[in-house]
Amino acid sequence: MISIRKYLDAKDRTPADGDLYPEELLAASMECYRAVLLAMARSAAQVGAGFGADLETSLRGIEQRLAYEHSAEQLRQSEQIVEVHLQEWGTRSAEHFKAQAQVVKELFVALARTAESVGSRDQGFSSHYRELVGRLERIADLDDLAQIRSSIMKSATELKSSVDQLTRNHHQLVEQLQAEISTYEAKLRSAEPLAFKDELTGMANRRILEDRIRLNIENGQEFCIVMLDVNQLKQVNAKHGRAAGDDLLKQFAKELRMNTRASDLVGRWGGGEFIIVLAGDPQSTKVYVARLRDWVFGKYTVAEPGHRALELRVDASVGTAEWRAGKSVEQLIAEADAAMYLEKNRSHPTSA
Repeated sequence: MISIRKYLDAKDRTPADGDLYPEELLAASMECYRAVLLAMARSAAQVGAGFGADLETSLRGIEQRLAYEHSAEQLRQSEQIVEVHLQEWGTRSAEHFKAQAQVVKELFVALARTAESVGSRDQGFSSHYRELVGRLERIADLDDLAQIRSSIMKSATELKSSVDQLTRNHHQLVEQLQAEISTYEAKLRSAEPLAFKDELTGMANRRILEDRIRLNIENGQEFCIVMLDVNQLKQVNAKHGRAAGDDLLKQFAKELRMNTRASDLVGRWGGGEFIIVLAGDPQSTKVYVARLRDWVFGKYTVAEPGHRALELRVDASVGTAEWRAGKSVEQLIAEADAAMYLEKNRSHPTSA
């Protein structure tokens, strides 16, 4: 994004004739910057796969904060947060489309095997199917979209011709082929939410968190994990209902996302537990956790069905663990979990 720092330094200059005074320039800059944030939020809403909606929510939240706080320091902080969210959005989008492309490639390989199976049962089509199988398998190795489209169109035309012929001669085999294709189409439609998202919060789910930790270990990368467990969640569910507890978890998750760096991964582990995979050493993790306590913990307003909104003060017990060579995924998570429960027993014994 375009930096606004040159406008924030205006308070150190004396305005020339016709120029705005520092206070006026800051107010004008604030108004323009908020307008830009809203425009970006509206544009983000048009992006698919759920990423645009997340980015829109984050940008609108930042814009609303700026509507109540008009300081230059708040502007500087908001610029940093916006850059983090844009980087995270770009990373998540790239990972999403890369994974979707892999699913499509796997479907083409599966379709090639199905076609080969059909061809092997009918010797009259065996040579034609061998050629078609080879083309479908080569599609899985292509990265050029134009080549993929051309190859798919040609293969689809030939496959349709073969299926039409088989329809006239082998109705049972055609039905089997159509059933297998429908199964793979259904898997493709369900692949994205199962692979990436926690159903309630829209964050990375447990499987993605484990995969990232495992990948970091395989690469020998220096990193730590932070485990958070929302305190008093059971009491909120018992007193105000599950819907209020779910609303609280969704808001807490959004605040975590807004304060997570693009290089890190935050996700829901289960229940009221969240995990953040942080690049860096324990000292930087300690600073980061202190920042989370300042920015994420605090007052939340949640909806209670049939009643007016509730204002709750929410925090979480935190446990951290540093990865060292030889430590497994399970050992790392167990260490963070033990540290988190130790803090919970000290500060919130009734929630443990």
